[in-house]
Amino acid sequence: MSLSFSSTSVSFSKSSFTRPIHLRNRINVASKSLNVGGDSLCQRFRVLKLWILERFNFEPIMQFKRSTNHVNNNLGSELSNEIGSLFSDEKVTSMESSSVLKTSSSSFFVDDSRGPSLSIIVIGATGELARSKIFPALFALYYSGFLPENVAIFGYSRKNMTDEDLRSIIASTLTCRVDHQQNCGDKIHAFLGRTYYINGGYDNISGISLLNAQMEQIEGRSKANRIFYLSVPQEALLDVASCLARGAQTQKGWNRIIIEKPFGFDALSSHRLTQSLLLKFEEKQIYRIDHLLGRNLIENLTVLRFANLVFEPLWSRNYIDNIQVILSEDLAVHPGRYFSGYEIIRDIIHSHVLQTIALLAMEPPISLDGEDIRNEKVKVLRSIRELKPKDVILGKYKGSSGQKVDVSLNGLAPTYFAAALYIDNARWDGVPFLVKTGLGLMNHKMEIRIQFRHVPGNVYHEKIGHNFDRATNELILRDVPDEAILVRVNNKVPGLGLKLDSSELNLLYKDKYNMEVPDSYEHLLLDVIDGDNHLFMRSDELAAAWNILTPILNEMDKDNISLELYELGSRGPVGAYYLSAKNGVRWVED
Repeated sequence: MSLSFSSTSVSFSKSSFTRPIHLRNRINVASKSLNVGGDSLCQRFRVLKLWILERFNFEPIMQFKRSTNHVNNNLGSELSNEIGSLFSDEKVTSMESSSVLKTSSSSFFVDDSRGPSLSIIVIGATGELARSKIFPALFALYYSGFLPENVAIFGYSRKNMTDEDLRSIIASTLTCRVDHQQNCGDKIHAFLGRTYYINGGYDNISGISLLNAQMEQIEGRSKANRIFYLSVPQEALLDVASCLARGAQTQKGWNRIIIEKPFGFDALSSHRLTQSLLLKFEEKQIYRIDHLLGRNLIENLTVLRFANLVFEPLWSRNYIDNIQVILSEDLAVHPGRYFSGYEIIRDIIHSHVLQTIALLAMEPPISLDGEDIRNEKVKVLRSIRELKPKDVILGKYKGSSGQKVDVSLNGLAPTYFAAALYIDNARWDGVPFLVKTGLGLMNHKMEIRIQFRHVPGNVYHEKIGHNFDRATNELILRDVPDEAILVRVNNKVPGLGLKLDSSELNLLYKDKYNMEVPDSYEHLLLDVIDGDNHLFMRSDELAAAWNILTPILNEMDKDNISLELYELGSRGPVGAYYLSAKNGVRWVED
């Protein structure tokens, strides 16, 4: 008999295919598998091929796996007869056949017709961040159809737990979208069924080895991609990353690693951390995540700039007077997730604020590819002047009796930062970028205000009123309290006479879009899955940001910068208003 699989020809006969006694049991198992489904020739071909492949390591048959649907019908008939004479007429029940087929497939066959599998590993799975943010975000992506069908999620920590224990913890945090509730319970059940737990113990080498073994068992022989989310303390980061690099990277797809901020304590520690990571992973594998950069406001910055002709020609020192970036928190927001011993400069300013400015001020990238965008961002960061003490106001709130003050902030770490930044390039020369961020302030607010220059020779000057600054055109991008895009323009008040008023053209998201805005972790995790890295800091961006802030950090270490105290629930230190006035800007307060 002669078989032709694609370009490969294989010949053998009954007489040459002698069955030694010690092989009969193996052949009988395969023959039982061949009897499932009546005359399902495709199934019989597949199991026979796999048995031959496993037993004899017959390399040319490897092509058969992807050629099954192209086998000639006459050849199929011939082989079907050959199968009938090759094996005895043993019969099994359908239940036995299913069992045998399941055993066979788990040992040496995986159907990869659905594409590569995806394994998402959460290191530190029992921590607060994993429970409250990462697992709920993964479920939201799964529920909305953004995770592949053959996804598996692994939780890894040192606690002695089982799969069911982890699933029980996760289940209490999962919710379906308000506007998307169909089959919610079924989806939660299916998601939890794809979640597994590995007790890593206190030796990460052996723990990661156990993790890798379980992943390989579930992935089988199909193509497999892996994402490692390191939700661990900074002191454990390098040890875990090293063990993952050595013992848990797949060889059948890509590997990506997500690291939580802060990314070092200063320029030197950040450089050492970066160099250690780059010894184990390539730059394109490393995703430094900052949840604030996943906000829709940030995602929309480049869209507004580069997809609207009305804005892009005005985006320079010729038309823009100043830009204000404001991030203020009231005490309703727990500060632990921001500060954690690294205080406001190292945690908020270094990543979120400077990245926001880079996206605002960068030149148009040659494409939307993540590397092209990051190339432009790093140019902006390298063009920002190093900060000097005269450019910065640091503050710390003080609590009166009866007020609850977070004990983690009782030290000397500042809880308020205001600064005037300048970008020394042709587009932005002389334009102040004012930054104000703090904790325990009057309002919870996140917004960017682009203030345009006054109209030269404005013939309506006398009609605007005494507060000429209020007549400034503004583009306001607001994330909190209500996400909105506002454009402040001057217009005539209806009625007799000529009186001008400054009004806002309002795009309020909750009125325009009847949908629940996804959490920032959903945005960023989906970007990692898609390989979109434009909102994640590259190593050279990291270094450029530290260069801007290092002079201030050095002066703080020498106690050369004093902290200005401010009352809880106030607007912050008075010094911030002197700083803005010195730079010819007025903070815009509601």
